[in-house]
Amino acid sequence: MLFSSSKNSKSNMNFFPEELQEYCEKHSSKEDEVLYELNRKTHLDVLKPRMLSGQHQGVFLQMLSHMIQPIQILEIGTYTGYSAICLAKGLKENGQLHTIDINEELKDLAAEYFQKAELEKKIKQYTGNALEIIPKIEAEFDLVFIDADKINYSNYYDLVLPKLRKGGFILADNVLWSGKVLEANSDKDTEALKAFNEKITKDPKVENVLVPIRDGVMVLRKI
Repeated sequence: MLFSSSKNSKSNMNFFPEELQEYCEKHSSKEDEVLYELNRKTHLDVLKPRMLSGQHQGVFLQMLSHMIQPIQILEIGTYTGYSAICLAKGLKENGQLHTIDINEELKDLAAEYFQKAELEKKIKQYTGNALEIIPKIEAEFDLVFIDADKINYSNYYDLVLPKLRKGGFILADNVLWSGKVLEANSDKDTEALKAFNEKITKDPKVENVLVPIRDGVMVLRKI
């Protein structure tokens, strides 16, 4: 059965040399059994499987979460739940991850793998428009992961920054957008990401670093 998703297609991210990417993956921790199964399931049954974080980036997200040891995480863009599982692994014992996706069709699939990962009690799913849902979540976040429609990256940032604790982190995925951010004549998604990257870099309320892993992850800390 084929599903669609709210996230835009990551149709072309092979601007990093394939041999180096394979080397990085080979020398990074492997997926556990549940993540491997979800990775395979997504590629077999779901449309646009390249939207999945995958082993290399998943380990990166998991590592950052373990370093931060968050109590409250917000994820904007669930897809099939791979990145949520990776991030939730770093939660403190009493922590919770809130994940939002507009696509009702993928909710049950993600929930199935949250249960298989024994994280269903730590992960709360929301279905609908994130711009409407975020203000209703009563929590102060330690970590936010933005990986949804690119047009609204700046809007998501404006919504979550006041709900992020001082010293908290935001991760924004796909900020290199297959290298299109270097193009002069760009589509709407690319222009939105370029504007987001500029906005973050100029915002005195945060410090940031753009990490060229996979399709680019902007890491920023509220100061």
